[in-house]
Amino acid sequence: MTSGKKELSSEQHTLYSEVIPEHKKVIDKEKNLYEVTPKHTRYRVYIGRFFELKKGLHSVFNELKSAKEHDVLEFMIDSGGGFVNEGMQFYNIIQAKFAGRTIAYLDNKGYSMGAMLFSMADKRVVYPYSDFMYHNYAGGAHGKGGEIKARIDHVSKKLEAFFYDIIVKQGFLTDTEFKQMLVGQDYWMGTKEMCKRGIATHVIVEGQELTAKEYLKRLKKKKVTKKKTNKSSKKSKK
Repeated sequence: MTSGKKELSSEQHTLYSEVIPEHKKVIDKEKNLYEVTPKHTRYRVYIGRFFELKKGLHSVFNELKSAKEHDVLEFMIDSGGGFVNEGMQFYNIIQAKFAGRTIAYLDNKGYSMGAMLFSMADKRVVYPYSDFMYHNYAGGAHGKGGEIKARIDHVSKKLEAFFYDIIVKQGFLTDTEFKQMLVGQDYWMGTKEMCKRGIATHVIVEGQELTAKEYLKRLKKKKVTKKKTNKSSKKSKK
């Protein structure tokens, strides 16, 4: 590790932190106007499976708890999901330390809790072949009949409210779709669908970071060009 950089690993995730020096971007040179990004720490967490069985995420969250006012949090997500509790812990740290300063990259797939974590970020970046899936949680309980019912009712109420706030309030699924999800419907999406729904805010393609709207316009333009090419090809064959 070089000076100013740290690495901290749990069983399934890895946290890197790096101090970023102050940066000035020229807005208007004649008027001497600059956009200043103050010195801050960038925390970057590579997200795997939400399945910590030994020491949990204590060391990772302890490091994130030290974040200051201008620090930013990045998630690099390639996750098939796992324990909801761990995802909720990340939600809590975002609320406590990184509200408005969280970026998520869907660096391949985000299913189940991986999709939920991606949805929590303020800026959500995908790639042309990123893969995504929402579904309801799975779980179980044991004990006496009344205890099982009480626990299931309590957990269901809590998690459904949590999912609703993340998914429906942001407009990623409709109320009808959400109800269908709760009774077993899985929602699989590629990059185009994520952009249409606002789940993805940006797409990295061919070395450029495009907004979701710009990416959809590019796809539309490619489709029109392909149609024109096919028509021209048919005419030339005649």
